[in-house]
Amino acid sequence: MIAEHVNSHRFGGGRPRVADRQVMDGIFFVLRTGCQWRALDGTGICDGSTAHRRFQQWREAGLFEALRERALRDYDEQVGIDWSWLSIDGSMGKARWEAGRQGATQPTAASSASSEA
Repeated sequence: MIAEHVNSHRFGGGRPRVADRQVMDGIFFVLRTGCQWRALDGTGICDGSTAHRRFQQWREAGLFEALRERALRDYDEQVGIDWSWLSIDGSMGKARWEAGRQGATQPTAASSASSEA
């Protein structure tokens, strides 16, 4: 699924590449805990910038969607998925900050003019 990395350094050197498995462990750690990418630096799993860069590359390549489809297919074959019951909830986003202000009206100053016209 993951394309093999080709060393693009002109002399074949450069810094050794962190193993894909190790980076995937870091990505799963971030996704599971919700921590920031930079927080990976303190875990010893891998560098946060490396994990984020590979996450972006693999996401653009469709790797995570392929993993999801494969996991669903395997689960469906082994356990079975009841597709007759599905639910979609579109209310997962936060309300905009202006939402509370839309109903409020600004008070007007008292006027000496008659309102009958």
